[in-house]
Amino acid sequence: MTNKILLQKKDKIYKPEDTNNINMLPGDPSGSPDESFLLNSETLVFIDEAFLSKLSKHFGGGKYLRFDRIKFSKNLAEKEKLICRQIFLYISPPFQSTISSKEEEIRKEGYDRFTKNLREAGVIVREGRCQRLKIDNNFIYNQKAVDVLLAMDLTSVPLKYPEIRRIILISSDSDFVPVIKNLEEQNIKTILYTYYEKKRDSPFSRSNELIKSVFKYKLLTKENLESCSFDKSKRDEKNE
Repeated sequence: MTNKILLQKKDKIYKPEDTNNINMLPGDPSGSPDESFLLNSETLVFIDEAFLSKLSKHFGGGKYLRFDRIKFSKNLAEKEKLICRQIFLYISPPFQSTISSKEEEIRKEGYDRFTKNLREAGVIVREGRCQRLKIDNNFIYNQKAVDVLLAMDLTSVPLKYPEIRRIILISSDSDFVPVIKNLEEQNIKTILYTYYEKKRDSPFSRSNELIKSVFKYKLLTKENLESCSFDKSKRDEKNE
């Protein structure tokens, strides 16, 4: 018998004697590693800002909570015992009429300041566009191309970040399921931070398809946002 023959005892399979894989799970003859080797490894954080902003307003009782997106992202990575290498944020600028109103100009100024501060801090900001539709004499605003940009960046992870094995996604959109499954096939697992409520007519419904597609998911809490207040030097910066 050679050393490569698996030792057996009481129907349990153990590691081959000559293996160099110290992370292989006992009882797993395929040699797949456990999670310990990923501790303190790097991760990427992808933020669907429309979802996070909506959640912020929900937790704030109709008023947006002001919190540091960078500190927020790093805290989530730390909870997973990972190190945040890069943050991606997906957003669309507020709608601007051909002749902008004063309200539109103020909203745009706040948006520009928000995205400028993020970029200067190293966040990769991807911008879609805002579409305005008039339905029954009411204006409806929709983001366009944002989900496509996020999906494109997710797809690019294996090529641009070949060493990454875990990513964190902050969203509730089931449109990302095919991409998440594709990443899983390439040994990149997704940790989802989302939010849903079981009560009827809730603005946050549960997407079973999305939840089933990820490696694991966790529900965001109000404390997750409130614990990421700005430093004193940034108190005057608007971050909606």
